[in-house]
Amino acid sequence: MGFGPPLLRGSRKIMLLGSGELGKEMAIEAQRMGIEVVAVDRYDMAPAMHVAHRRYVINMMDGDAIKALVRRESPDAIIAEIEAINTDALLELEEEGFRVVPNARAVRVCMSRVELRRLAAEKLKLPTTRCFFAEDVEDVKKACKDLGFPCLLKPEMSSSGHGHVLISKYEDAERGFKDALAHARGGGRRVVVEEYVKIDRELTVLTYRYPQGNDVITATIPPIEHQRPEGVYHYVESWHPATVSNDVIARAREYAVRLVNELGGLGIYGVEIIITKDGRVLFSEAAPRPHDTGLVTLVSTDISEFQVHVRSALGLPTPEVKLVTPAAAHVILAETETWAPRITGIEEALRIPGVQVRLFGKPYTYRHRRMGIVLAVGNTVQEAREKVRLAVSLIKVV
Repeated sequence: MGFGPPLLRGSRKIMLLGSGELGKEMAIEAQRMGIEVVAVDRYDMAPAMHVAHRRYVINMMDGDAIKALVRRESPDAIIAEIEAINTDALLELEEEGFRVVPNARAVRVCMSRVELRRLAAEKLKLPTTRCFFAEDVEDVKKACKDLGFPCLLKPEMSSSGHGHVLISKYEDAERGFKDALAHARGGGRRVVVEEYVKIDRELTVLTYRYPQGNDVITATIPPIEHQRPEGVYHYVESWHPATVSNDVIARAREYAVRLVNELGGLGIYGVEIIITKDGRVLFSEAAPRPHDTGLVTLVSTDISEFQVHVRSALGLPTPEVKLVTPAAAHVILAETETWAPRITGIEEALRIPGVQVRLFGKPYTYRHRRMGIVLAVGNTVQEAREKVRLAVSLIKVV
């Protein structure tokens, strides 16, 4: 099948279920390829809606709404951009013949930290932190007794660090359990109680699957390294290439490929790996889509993670992704809650050679919401990191 012009007969079409900053970059890549884009989210004016042909606002957990919209638009590919989606609807649509990217099962498994951890640790025998699953406060206390304090609580369904709670004594169990569930997305009522490890390094292995004839090829992009400040559970800075040893890179890639081949489908996965202070290389989490830390590939590689995902979604190949320059990325965070924020300091930041600023266009802010990203290239990773740190220090969300 060829590619017809968007909005006309014969056009290729993707539907984004979730239209945040990652969806926006996928929409831009699709637009460049002449692909029609339909953006869907739970609120209006989401970033990808700014660059889509059409937009819809629905409750993403309403399976009937999702099915009705997909049947109306009949896209060539349905791309899950967030985890908080009614996965029963995706499974049903896949059975009807619609292509869910990567596939409906992968979205369902990755949406649930419980199911993902069971798959990785129990079936695939990947090394992970020790953990238990808790349905009530007493379960949390029992888990902490076995693990030892401090313990990290994570809601079954969340992403980007939402709802991560560190507790240091039994008296904190009830508060921690309630706080974790308060930030859960979708209908998750369980928490993962995990041993608290001291992290030395964190990696994202972007691992993708694409068709080649009758086969499906699995490939990886050189790992991205990232970090978060103490007490913050989402990344703020990432850089490419990673500065870890070749042995660590080989193990991280091995774990990622094993997991992604088990989940199957087409498209890119962001597989998170942690390296502890005592030298353990552990699987952490996986997202069935481009990863936040992979925004650095907008400048570090010849083909970004977003183009890879769009290509794979439509059954197109991406034989190799090359790292072309050391680069770094640093998020622009809001500190207060407001509607229609202004972002200042852009002119000053752009005076720094090699720096780019990408604003997501979100219509409102809350504390620590990501509102944009600073990208920089340099002769070395350290130079690129220094540039993004300087640039982001000049930018304010007001």
